[in-house]
Amino acid sequence: MAGDLPSAVLFACTQNVIRSVMAAAIMKHFYGQRVYVASCGVRPGTPDPFVATVMDEMGIDLGKHRPQGFEDLEDSSFDLVISLSPEAHHRALELTRTMAIETEYWPTLDPSITAGSREQILDSYREVRDQLVRRIKQRFGTFAARGV
Repeated sequence: MAGDLPSAVLFACTQNVIRSVMAAAIMKHFYGQRVYVASCGVRPGTPDPFVATVMDEMGIDLGKHRPQGFEDLEDSSFDLVISLSPEAHHRALELTRTMAIETEYWPTLDPSITAGSREQILDSYREVRDQLVRRIKQRFGTFAARGV
């Protein structure tokens, strides 16, 4: 399964403001020339400034991202839906009833529940970001091998 690069990937989480946004931005950053990538949530939420901060550290700008739900997607022709929260996985499985679509569940901590100082909270977001980078590399192969 590692290195299998689908043509269209959807990342989904609960509100499309943290986990799915990070995952889609990372996937676009490394594979965007070869894969169509989108993200959504079960219920669109309000943008989270900590996400923009930690993604900026990787050189990824999220300024144009607007949270959206499954029903807001412009295209629903995805080869793979990767859900990052239990609610999103349930919704992704519903899609398989009517579409030939592969689903994967990557349980991912919601860093917004972290309490503490600004730096402790940012560290929690960084850990989620870094976990997603590792998981994407593991699932889709190393970036160098793809010429990106």
